[in-house]
Amino acid sequence: MDSSAIRGIVFDKDGTLFDFNATWRAWARDLLHAETEGAPERLQPLADALGYDLAQDRFRKDSLVIAATVSEVVDAALPHLADTDPAPAIARFNAAAARAPQVEATPLIAFLTRLRQAGLKLGVATNDAETPARAHLDAARVSALFDFIAGSDSGFGGKPEVGQLREFCRVTGLRPEHCAMVGDSTHDLHAGRAAGMVTVAVLTGVAERADLAPHADVVLDSIADLPGWLGL
Repeated sequence: MDSSAIRGIVFDKDGTLFDFNATWRAWARDLLHAETEGAPERLQPLADALGYDLAQDRFRKDSLVIAATVSEVVDAALPHLADTDPAPAIARFNAAAARAPQVEATPLIAFLTRLRQAGLKLGVATNDAETPARAHLDAARVSALFDFIAGSDSGFGGKPEVGQLREFCRVTGLRPEHCAMVGDSTHDLHAGRAAGMVTVAVLTGVAERADLAPHADVVLDSIADLPGWLGL
């Protein structure tokens, strides 16, 4: 694999640009308690549905929150919520996500600026909804450094489907084989491979190296190692 041929990079957001557990632990705690207020008997079942270990105060490796869309997360949670209609729950989950404090995997302004100065086109493809995703990128002051930002509700589907990645190629005019998909989950890597992109796994999510290596062309500790791998 010749990393020097890469002209575009698509990043997952949670667990890739931002450290997953450091970011989403507070969101999970607040959401779990807000959604079960007055019904403490629902706390453990809801935590189990979201794949959150209350005793360890962290997400399990098999948590659907890691890679699922907000609609999928709400579908799993709905039996343990007061709602019968998913729409208001989706709105609450998205609002809570937009407020979640993001912990950058590496200082993003300097990191992304370096990649852009090297002539790379940059995108974000997340299974988060677009509004909270943009709120997180805006808070980090990096939205303008991306050529493309898509959430699972942006009209291109979610990962592991390839719609977001194909749209990145259309917007940038790049061929898939000249692009890399960088992510922390098998959903990211499966989407990248299906789209014909180079796949780069990072270990700032919940999955371990052994989980990701069979699906990746390279496994890096974090995106901070990407410029070195690209030879920048």
